[in-house]
Amino acid sequence: IWAAKYAQKTGSRVNYQAIGSGGGIKQIEAKTVDFANSDKPLMHDEIAKNNLVQFPQVVISIVPVVHLPGISAGQMVLNGDVLSKIYLGQIKKWNDPAIKALNPKVNLPNMAILTVHRSDGSGTTFNFTNYLGKVNPEWHSKIGADTAVSWPGGVGGKGNAGVAASVAQLVGSIGYVEYAYAKQSSLVYTDMINAAGQRVKPTMEAFQSAAANADFSKVQDFYLILTNQPGAKSWPITAATYMLMRSDYPAAKNKAVLQFLDYALHDGAPDAEKLDYVPFPESVVKQIEASWGQTLKVTP
Repeated sequence: IWAAKYAQKTGSRVNYQAIGSGGGIKQIEAKTVDFANSDKPLMHDEIAKNNLVQFPQVVISIVPVVHLPGISAGQMVLNGDVLSKIYLGQIKKWNDPAIKALNPKVNLPNMAILTVHRSDGSGTTFNFTNYLGKVNPEWHSKIGADTAVSWPGGVGGKGNAGVAASVAQLVGSIGYVEYAYAKQSSLVYTDMINAAGQRVKPTMEAFQSAAANADFSKVQDFYLILTNQPGAKSWPITAATYMLMRSDYPAAKNKAVLQFLDYALHDGAPDAEKLDYVPFPESVVKQIEASWGQTLKVTP
């Protein structure tokens, strides 16, 4: 949407391909693209080694999605412990006592659980596995958090679209996708129990509540993980999505990219909200824009 509207306004075309965060990181490091997008922020050492610059663009939210007979969106609720044990293969049936305890009034089927995960390198996977590690020490020690991990089982789908398609096709399955994909594909999402112990639905209010904790003023390279944020209304699996650029690219090339990304931060905010992404407040936008002059030596 941003690229299409920017082309209409300026005549400048932006070719953006959704290849997953892992692919985006590899391409910007290999200097084959002008900028890349990653839902996983890079540590300072990797940024410095590759002459990169990163800054956040919007906040995304990740939701569990299920395909079960007679179950509609928001009818079920999960918590992090149960979700992690499902993906560890320790909870194998949908009518397991741990799921029933959370959903006493839901008619849960006596059906095997099939987990669906990303098959490509994915920032969505990084944030999902980071969350599972925060709520379950066993996940943290056995699986960890990264754009790709050694899943204990299940099937893979390429991209958010691939996971969404697999869940839509496979009865008894559970997956994780950005909320925008769940909405667009009319998938059945679950509610979640958040860090405050409250049941929350995936709503803009819940996403904004989690995003409100994002304080980039005290961190290096805008590095911030937003999973399992405090707050009674906060959705537990949120993340900043980052733009990656190169500090060693010519000023003219970076200036053209920044003009587009500056447009997205300001004019693109309403379009982001329509897709249930959370734009940053003006204070953070000013912080992002100020960093460009310091790290890229150009101003938009």
